[in-house]
Amino acid sequence: MKLYDNRRAPNPRRVRWFLAEKGAAAEAGVEIVPIDFFAGDHKTPEYVARAGIAQAPALTLDDGTTITESLAICRYLESLYPEPNMFGRDAKEIAVIEMWTRRAEMMAAIPLMLAVRHGHPALAALETQVPAVADNNLQGAERSMAFFDRRLGASEWLAGDRITIADGVLFIGMDFARMVKFAPAPEHKNIARWLTAMRARPSATAGT
Repeated sequence: MKLYDNRRAPNPRRVRWFLAEKGAAAEAGVEIVPIDFFAGDHKTPEYVARAGIAQAPALTLDDGTTITESLAICRYLESLYPEPNMFGRDAKEIAVIEMWTRRAEMMAAIPLMLAVRHGHPALAALETQVPAVADNNLQGAERSMAFFDRRLGASEWLAGDRITIADGVLFIGMDFARMVKFAPAPEHKNIARWLTAMRARPSATAGT
């Protein structure tokens, strides 16, 4: 398998993080192929023909099938490398993890990504930036931190008693937003405790 990857972007980082959490066997089973967004590698006819879209990550299987979207790739890898479990073991757990993954993505990760895309000067080379988009999304993500802080006051990890894909989605979104000096408010002590735990894991620096 080949993973078409960009070291700077958060969505490809989700897959690298996931592989690191899965361990050496999973990491050894995937060849990393770097894609340079600034050079336009993701827009070449060859790449778009393979992936169907000018985005990364993309995972090309040995039979030529290409899967895009970071969470879809992670679900596929989970089927190949089921332990440690990251998406849930039974119907209830699967649903709870999916719920927190969606909340992490919609309430925090996507707004923070948009805040960076439209707010960091270096990314103006990739698209037309709209400062209001950056401001509005950053404010929305900041408001969501109180919600996640309450959850992490009741649970060690975001979706339950162990780390899951939901933690990865929230962590990588927040870590990416350090590019625009985002940080949770000092009163969000449960998030601070969780961030310390996430940053202590080997997966925190996977491919960075």
